[in-house]
Amino acid sequence: MSASGPSAGGNITGEDEVVDLCRDLIRIDTSNFGGGEARGERAAAEYVAEKLAEVGLDPEIFESAPGRASTVARIEGEDSSRPALLIHGHTDVVPANAADWTHDPFSGEIADGCLWGRGAVDMKDMDAMTLAVVRERMRSGRKPPRDVVLAFMADEEAGGLYGARHLVDHHRDRFEGVTEAIGEVGGFSFTVNENLRLYLVETAQKGMHWMRLTVEGTAGHGSMTNNDNAITELCEAVARLGRHKFPVRMTKTVRSFLDELSDALGTELDPEDMEETLAKLGGIAKIIGATLQNTAAPTQLGAGYKVNVIPGQATAHVDGRFLPGHEEEFLAELDKVLGPRVKRVDEHADRALETTFDGALVDAMQNALRAEDPIARAVPYMLSGGTDAKHFDDLGIRCFGFAPLQLPPELDFAGMFHGVDERVPVDGLKFGVRVLDRFLDQA
Repeated sequence: MSASGPSAGGNITGEDEVVDLCRDLIRIDTSNFGGGEARGERAAAEYVAEKLAEVGLDPEIFESAPGRASTVARIEGEDSSRPALLIHGHTDVVPANAADWTHDPFSGEIADGCLWGRGAVDMKDMDAMTLAVVRERMRSGRKPPRDVVLAFMADEEAGGLYGARHLVDHHRDRFEGVTEAIGEVGGFSFTVNENLRLYLVETAQKGMHWMRLTVEGTAGHGSMTNNDNAITELCEAVARLGRHKFPVRMTKTVRSFLDELSDALGTELDPEDMEETLAKLGGIAKIIGATLQNTAAPTQLGAGYKVNVIPGQATAHVDGRFLPGHEEEFLAELDKVLGPRVKRVDEHADRALETTFDGALVDAMQNALRAEDPIARAVPYMLSGGTDAKHFDDLGIRCFGFAPLQLPPELDFAGMFHGVDERVPVDGLKFGVRVLDRFLDQA
């Protein structure tokens, strides 16, 4: 693929159209409100299917519930007897309040060298890069070395039950022969100095317990003394949990990342005293810091219906994340902090994942990055959140986060995820197209 614009004969390249593809996707409001409520996913699935069909593929749209649609297609490789590769993305986004944004979150504005909008990094950028690369390769008749399955899914932002989970449970034959996958939140750059840029490839992700906490108390009149107030008991427990520091636990992936970072910075890092280290990481410290320990963040509180009535019940919701291999420890410590009065119920739970940073696919990532950025070094890291990879793990698929972007050092990339003024550099999108194209040649 040319790195400098349209190819000979005036043909449209992936770099030429990736920005427009991403803008189109951002302008389809696919806000996922959770609880089965979302919008625009069917329209996004149809848009993706149309773009794939235009270049000769035969995409299928699978609807798990009215409007909850995902698109899947398979590209024939040069050697279909080889295990296949999955490239997966999601088309839904978290909601956005336009009044808080510099540019309307669903307008796809280009300003200051960036494409702005909800989904610009999570993850309509990768969706657009994938479409752009696939469309150019199909137009020019360039087959990948092996079969590639494409999946653009609904509902990732609410756990994937209407998207990836539905496909795995009801259409697993579409992933026949797939052994490896790439998806979101990996392959982005962290500039160490003028001679070195680290590209963080996700090889692990924390597990999840989204839970509801409940305390039962004695209802009564607000004017009377009540020593069994459910709100008081719950708030004290939630405050303890919110301030609790879980112990540092060093997983294989985090240890590997810190070793790479130590080498890059030329200094020894102390995992037990990471404050100084994290300060050197800029915006990505938000991601890396959370992978050193289990976490439990209170996110919602609810109780009562009238100011002069002490309610008999109070509830809270907590976003709990645990490290690979530490789920039992996490839950035991959680219950100890909360105390015996608090009833804990999972509303959604997912496993933790971890794979090794080796093999031909990793080599292909490193080679593709270095071909486009001579000072690139791919390193493994753990994602503090989760992705649809958790569902594909059920099919025995080895999953990586690799959505390549070269980023300016001053951009708070971690802050773009679910944040206000989410945006992606236009040059970063084009860089990603070039890297993905090279990657597919070797994958």
